[in-house]
Amino acid sequence: MSAIEVFADNLGNYLEPEQVNLVRRAYFYAEQAHDGQTRRSGEPYVTHPLAVAHILADMHMDHQSLMAAMLHDVIEDTGIPKDALVEQFGDTVAELVDGVSKLTQMTFETKAEAQAENFQKMALAMARDIRVILVKLADRLHNMRTLGALAPEKRRRIAKETLEIYAPIANRLGMHSLSTEFEDLGFKAMHPMRSNLIDRAVRNARGNRKELLNRILESLQACLEREGLQGKVMGREKHLYGIYQKMRGKKKSFNEIMDVYAFRIIVDKPDTCYRVLGAVHSLYKPFPGRFKDYIAIPKANGYQSLHTTLFGMHGVPIEIQIRTEEMEELANNGIAAHWVYKSKEEVINGNHARTRQWLKSVLELQQNAGNSLEFIENVKIDLFPDEVYIFTPKGRIMELPKGSTPVDFAYAVHTDIGNSCIACRVNRRLAPLSEPLESGETVEIITAPGARPNPAWLSFVITGKARSNIRHFLKHQRHSESIALGERLLDKVLASFDTQLGAIPEARVQSVLNDCGMELMEDLLADIGLGNRMAYVVARRLLASDGATDDEPQKIDQPASNEETGEKPLAIRGTEGLVVSFARCCNPIPGDPIVGYLSSGKGMVIHQENCRNLADSRHNTEKTLHLTWDKDVSGEFTVELRVELEHQRGIIAQLATGITVADASIDKISVDERDGRVSVVQLVVRVRDRLHLSQLIKRIRNLKGVMRITRLKN
Repeated sequence: MSAIEVFADNLGNYLEPEQVNLVRRAYFYAEQAHDGQTRRSGEPYVTHPLAVAHILADMHMDHQSLMAAMLHDVIEDTGIPKDALVEQFGDTVAELVDGVSKLTQMTFETKAEAQAENFQKMALAMARDIRVILVKLADRLHNMRTLGALAPEKRRRIAKETLEIYAPIANRLGMHSLSTEFEDLGFKAMHPMRSNLIDRAVRNARGNRKELLNRILESLQACLEREGLQGKVMGREKHLYGIYQKMRGKKKSFNEIMDVYAFRIIVDKPDTCYRVLGAVHSLYKPFPGRFKDYIAIPKANGYQSLHTTLFGMHGVPIEIQIRTEEMEELANNGIAAHWVYKSKEEVINGNHARTRQWLKSVLELQQNAGNSLEFIENVKIDLFPDEVYIFTPKGRIMELPKGSTPVDFAYAVHTDIGNSCIACRVNRRLAPLSEPLESGETVEIITAPGARPNPAWLSFVITGKARSNIRHFLKHQRHSESIALGERLLDKVLASFDTQLGAIPEARVQSVLNDCGMELMEDLLADIGLGNRMAYVVARRLLASDGATDDEPQKIDQPASNEETGEKPLAIRGTEGLVVSFARCCNPIPGDPIVGYLSSGKGMVIHQENCRNLADSRHNTEKTLHLTWDKDVSGEFTVELRVELEHQRGIIAQLATGITVADASIDKISVDERDGRVSVVQLVVRVRDRLHLSQLIKRIRNLKGVMRITRLKN
């Protein structure tokens, strides 16, 4: 009997006869299309698509997936167009083949940008039809099984992308068997010597442990029989890559890892799982804090099981997983388990729903990401989850990666809650937004209208969703703020020419935009606000006659100075946002004479008028602007103080109390002992203005033991 007939016979166990015939037809079509083509090993090429279909059939995938597996290389390798497949096999199969072909064309060996772009394509293909990635994973698995025919360099490249991309995706889709095989095959191709060493050591350890393993297995089986519980007990092998990762990541020796004996108990229904748990806990004492209930709270990829660790005979640790047959199937094949289509509509069971939710979040990341590198960074974080389970105040469970903070939680609940978050309560107590969360905690987010994400959040958030949304918000906020500042700067220069932006002809504005390579005036204003273009230069181009060139602009009178026109300097309100910053060298505060320096890409940096760092730039009138403080200036401003103190018990505490009483806050404090009698304290404090600062200095000066206080500049 031919290979396809044997395969078709096996398919008859779960597919309808007409569906089996369609799969058979797809095979013969592929055989004809690939006629004359061979693999590197010398076999006819059609053996590869048939092997891919075998892998999917083992997962009981639907007939359309099997047809796509048979045809997955036809478009790319034989020149047969997609339209021909539509005509022969229908839209769905043709779309699947087209999706897999696009993924097959991806190569991850070039720059990071290329890898990221390709990963984006993969995510979008998955979102359209998850079966595309399942066929691709099966294709990659067969290629990994037959890597031996390739050159060493190519083997390592394919193994690397398998470990970095395909194994985590298989794991995220709950396909443990596939993920494990990817990891072991990838490990063997990347590090053959290490793989062989660990494999040999595992075989030796297995022989030495056999007697004890059998005794533990028999005692577990006898325990179930005594309690009248039906269950199948089996030893569980640790896979090579998992051992290698633990040795590297947790700095454990091989013997430490292999000294743990692992078993799995498969039962009939969830209720029996808990009864078996009670039975094994009465047989051997459990390790405190090592019990996990993934049945009540499944992992993000749908995995369900009870995990416990016991003190076995002679004190050896025993890891036990207890689950039902259905959970075992789901753990091994994940989203591919029990793939069901009814009237061509997918039945959304719990695992499919979770996958859909994940893919929806992947698409959201893709839309918010600034570029493909940022996108792949965010998705890779979500592909390696080690979850914590957090409760909302109403008892809903949220799954988050380990190390997540309340800000990650806020964005997981809803983007708007994350954007307007100002504080949080963890188990009803106020907690910092940067505190890592632990499983079982109840988190309540406090929001305020008008609140905005803080750029500092990017230093501690863990999830891709939080990171991409914060960046997305800040980018748009920065853009709108730079437009507003650019408009103010341009209006100021145009006013010195006795005109305004609205008075300039539309045709002239459009001509300048074309010269700058921009479509909208907002983009030009944003460029001015960010300091990338000088407002004076843009004003001259806007006021030049249409016939003048950029190289030879028409002569324009120089703008009148502030003194000549009586025009006021630009007023700073303190609420300009990200495009106006205050120099740390001189820490200007309201009341100080100030100037602004336009720094390319950063916007306007405000310095004190006599700041030494501006000595060389003061002559550059296009980049330096005279500023004043708005009468309604608001916010807190940083100032640095130097305090000389006599040694006294509790003097630092008195100093801190005095600052708090003066309604100021301390950002930073450092103490340097000058000699046995005097200490020098450097303080960074926040004040409202010069009046507030003078009140603060007066209060500190009145403290007993304070010898001298000075404000530091530069």
